[in-house]
Amino acid sequence: MKRTHILLILAVSISVTTFVAAQTSSSQYASPVPRFTFSETLEKQEKELADNSLLKRFHESRAKLLEDPHYPRYHFSSPENRLNDPNGLSYWNGQWHMFYQGYPPEDPRQHWGHAVSDDLIHWRDLPYAIYPDPERACFSGNVIIEEDRAIAMYHGTEVGTMVAVSSDPLLLNWEKVTGQAVIPEWTAGPPPLPNRIFDPAIFKEGDYYYTLTAGQTADGPGGKNVRATYLHRSSDLENWQYIHQFLEDDRYGMVGDDGACPYFWPIGKNEEKHMLIHYSHTSGGKWMLGDFDKKRLKFKVTDGGDFNHGPSAPGGVHAPSVFPDGKGGLITIFNMNPGYPSKGWNQLMSLPRRITLEPDDIWDPIRQEPAGDYASLRGDHERVKNLSLPANEDVVLKTISGNTMELIAEIDPNSAQTIELELLRSPGGEEKTRIIIQPEKGYSPRTFGLDDMRARRAAGEVMSDTVVTLDNTRSSILPTAASRPPEMDSFKRGKGEPLKLHIFIDRSVVEVFVNGKACVAARTYPGREDSLGVALRAQGADAKLVSLDAWQMGTIY
Repeated sequence: MKRTHILLILAVSISVTTFVAAQTSSSQYASPVPRFTFSETLEKQEKELADNSLLKRFHESRAKLLEDPHYPRYHFSSPENRLNDPNGLSYWNGQWHMFYQGYPPEDPRQHWGHAVSDDLIHWRDLPYAIYPDPERACFSGNVIIEEDRAIAMYHGTEVGTMVAVSSDPLLLNWEKVTGQAVIPEWTAGPPPLPNRIFDPAIFKEGDYYYTLTAGQTADGPGGKNVRATYLHRSSDLENWQYIHQFLEDDRYGMVGDDGACPYFWPIGKNEEKHMLIHYSHTSGGKWMLGDFDKKRLKFKVTDGGDFNHGPSAPGGVHAPSVFPDGKGGLITIFNMNPGYPSKGWNQLMSLPRRITLEPDDIWDPIRQEPAGDYASLRGDHERVKNLSLPANEDVVLKTISGNTMELIAEIDPNSAQTIELELLRSPGGEEKTRIIIQPEKGYSPRTFGLDDMRARRAAGEVMSDTVVTLDNTRSSILPTAASRPPEMDSFKRGKGEPLKLHIFIDRSVVEVFVNGKACVAARTYPGREDSLGVALRAQGADAKLVSLDAWQMGTIY
């Protein structure tokens, strides 16, 4: 592929390289999957979709998949074959759009699958949006929205960074800018260019488009690879200038992290901070909080953390897709990896999470809560109130059971060492998924110096973190259902603050939100039809279940 390298000196004294995209085309990787060109009005598009052969195929395929007892009822999964990373979550023309790496059965290379929703919960399948060619496969990227169009940027394998645009009512028709990669994939490059970049994230600031691309640099301890995020900019989406590495004071990564699937957005009621949310092939979903220096074009990292707390596979949280909610928060959806060999499908999407900023909270600066109209799925309801939890006894809730439920619980742990909540429990306990809460068993605060922390602790101002664990090691008796190391998150709980758990159970996935500050999620694959029970246990001392509300949940299909 032809490259033109033009060295420039910017006003910020940064050397850059400009890439002019080639104008040739190739059919080497043309997809055999049915592809359609739709009209440009919503009324005509709806008529065309009503008789679309690909959507009919999706409907028939999903009907068969729903016969699988582990296929989710209200978490999105692909209508046919497997899926991978969510891409380009965005809000256009009054609706939420979610793209994802889909694998059509007749051509199992990554195409961008597509679904649309009014409420982030009920997803409607649409035809594949972006097809490979000239790239071998359409990997991860994001979407930004302008007044008159949506712009997608993604990694096209074997060619480089691709840009595509769409402006029709349902974002059904996409045109690739120049028809070629706008930033060629490097196999080598002179300094300061990185050897390999991937997974771009486009954003706009002033008159320029910018993109962050994932990669690594050998600047870690002992020359080991660590996370690096590279910045390019363009005024026209076609010609891109390499600027420099974007991160500054990044102390929140691990050796081997690579910053894949990045999303960079302002956060806060006044957009006072920025977040870089991404995935690491080493340590899973991660977030960084900091300040965007728009003059120096640097992101100064001030805080960071994890979305999954262990390996992403098997059965864990994987890559994010992120878009602002227009109210200072960010909506994030993750795909979740499989832990059991299912036929015709494997992964699913998490429920959307709303991430918000608490700038005055030095302990837990971000909040995570479920988003979308999940309440519209609620069916039969049961409630338990003021139930004593005697020390060291299992308390089975006889009126509450199911494998497609939403639970909201408030627990007063008193002085119990551990509170356990068992889900998907068989009558004899052969199968069970455990949520374990351990007050003041986590890390000590790291925001203070050691002497300051000791003084505050002595004055009763500081407590260690409360730890929440999601353990699926006894979730299944099936010999090929893979367990994983327990997911463990921690959060600061004030004196006398009750434990508030918001739990979603959907056949083969459990998601747990605690006090709006912690979230753990994992796949589960019970092998017994009677693994439906719920039980609690207080270890070491009595505790109290203040209340528990349980709803049977309907399906989004």
